[in-house]
Amino acid sequence: MSNIKPNSSDKKQEIDQFKRNSVLIVDDEPGIRRFLHKGLAPYFGLIEVAKDAQSAEKLRQRCHFDLIISDIRLPDKSGLDWISEIRQQEGTTSVIFITAHANLAIAIAALKAGAADFIMKPFRMQQMLAAIENALQQQQVRRENVVLKRQVDQLYDSGMIGNSAPMKRVYEVLNQVASMPATVLIEGESGTGKELAARALHRWSERKGSFVPINCGAITAELLESELFGHTKGAFTGAQQSREGLFTYADGGTLFLDEIGEMPLSMQVHLLRVLEECSIRPVGANREVPINVRIIAATNRNLKEAVDKGLFRADLYYRLNVISVRLPALRERMDDLPTLVEHFASMLSTEIGIQPPDIRNQDLLCLQNYDWPGNVRELKNVIERCILLKKSPQQCINLHYFGNTEATNQPQDEKLESIEKQHIINILKDEEGNKSAAARRLGVSRKTLERKVKRWKSEDEEIL
Repeated sequence: MSNIKPNSSDKKQEIDQFKRNSVLIVDDEPGIRRFLHKGLAPYFGLIEVAKDAQSAEKLRQRCHFDLIISDIRLPDKSGLDWISEIRQQEGTTSVIFITAHANLAIAIAALKAGAADFIMKPFRMQQMLAAIENALQQQQVRRENVVLKRQVDQLYDSGMIGNSAPMKRVYEVLNQVASMPATVLIEGESGTGKELAARALHRWSERKGSFVPINCGAITAELLESELFGHTKGAFTGAQQSREGLFTYADGGTLFLDEIGEMPLSMQVHLLRVLEECSIRPVGANREVPINVRIIAATNRNLKEAVDKGLFRADLYYRLNVISVRLPALRERMDDLPTLVEHFASMLSTEIGIQPPDIRNQDLLCLQNYDWPGNVRELKNVIERCILLKKSPQQCINLHYFGNTEATNQPQDEKLESIEKQHIINILKDEEGNKSAAARRLGVSRKTLERKVKRWKSEDEEIL
C-alpha cells in the first residue's frame, strides 16, 4: 500500500482491497484533518473526521472503524486514555497515534494502549501509508488467528482429527453450512467419520434440541416407521401404549439418518412428505404434528446410481442433497495417519489403563502402505488391539488384524487368527447375523467381513 499511486491503473486491484476498510481521523488541527482526508481518500471506502474525543466517540458508536488515526493530545481528553477505554470494549480496531510532542515515556504508553504505530509530526503521506498498510496487515493476522482458534476448538470438541488438505476442505464446508437450516447429505465410505461430522454440524448450529441418530439399515421396514414417527395405542398388534418417535425427540434439534441408502422405498415416501410438510403423523394417528427438525443424512452408497437403478427415489435424493459433504477415505488423507495413530494410542491406553504402544517409523510406514478398507474406524480398532495384545501396529497388520496380507504358518499367527475369528463370530451373534451392523462394530467394510466369513464357511465350519 505504501507504494500505491492514486492514479496508477496497475495498482487498482490493490487499492480496491483496502476500499472495504473504514478510517476515523481525530485531530484538533484542521490542516492535519484535511491533509489526511485528501491523502487517504483513494484507499478507504469510508473516512470520518473529528476534532476531539467526544465527537469521535459519537462517530464510533454509530459505526465500526477498521482504523483510528488519533492525535495523543486532544482538547477534551488524552488520546491515550480514550483509546484505552475503547480497548476495554473491543480490540479489533487498529490504532495509529500521531503527535508533535513525544518522548520515550509517551511512546511506551502508546504501545501499551495497543497502538500499531506511533508517528511524529510533521510526517509525509508515504510514511503514513506505510504505517497503515502494516497496521491493517496486523489486524488481518489477528482476525485469522481468532477464526483459526475457534475452528481448532470446535474440531477438538467434535472429535474430528486431521489437518490434511482434504480434511481442511471438509472443515471449511462444515463451518459454512452449520448455521443453515438446510438438509445436509454426508457421503463417504464406511468408517470415515460421518456421524462425527453430523454431530459437529449440530453442535456448531447451536440448535437447542437434541442430536438424535438412527441407523436406517439396522431396522426393518415394519419397525422403522414407528421408530421415526411414533405410534398411538392400538395402532398395531403389540402397541399397548402410545409412543413418541425419534422426530419428536429431535424437535428443535437434529435428526441424523445414517445409511439413508438402506431405507426401504415405502419409507422414503413418508420421509419425503415430512421434508415437504415439516410435520409428522404417528402410526395410527388421525392428525399431523408440526415439527422443527434439521435433517442430516449419511450414506456410503452412491445414491445417484441407486436412483438410476430405481432403488432410491429421485425426488427424495434431491431434497436430501441440498448441501453435500464428502468425507475422504483414510487412504486419501494419509498425511493425517501419524496424528490419528498418536491420538488413538493416547486415548485408548488411558481408557484401558495400559501403557501405550511404542510407535516407530517402520510401524508408520507399514500402516501407510495398507489400504484401510475400514478407514479411520478400522485404524482405531487396530490400535486398540495393539494395546491389548502388546503388539506393534506393524505386527497387528501382518498378523491379519482385518488386513489383506497373507497369513504365515507360524503357530502364533494361527492363534491370533483363531482369536480374531472367535471375536467376529461373537459380534455376528450379538447382531443376530446382521453383517452391516457387525462390520460397523468391527471397524471394517462389509466386503472385508463377507470375505472372511465366506472363507470360514468354505472350511465347512458353522459360523452362526
